Amino acid sequence: MNVIWSPQAKKDYWQNIDYLEAEWSFQVTLNFIEKVEKTIHLLTKNNVDFISTNYKNVNKVVITKYITLYYKINSNQLELLRFWNTYQDLENFKL
Repeated sequence: MNVIWSPQAKKDYWQNIDYLEAEWSFQVTLNFIEKVEKTIHLLTKNNVDFISTNYKNVNKVVITKYITLYYKINSNQLELLRFWNTYQDLENFKL
């Protein structure tokens, strides 16, 4: 399965890494990266429980207590849409 990162998913991902590097330890940052990679791998194998959303064909999966990944699966393609920090106001959430 092909993995496609939306521009917003890339931006969110790197903002989270920048935050973790600035405020937490290298190990916490590394753990986040590993959890993302593991989750993407599981998603490509259709081996993860997901949560439906109010957006058509969009699901979400928890990466960490504070980060949720929003994504779509179309035929043979996994599209990563957002890495949403749950501390943010959902009023500002856009796909």
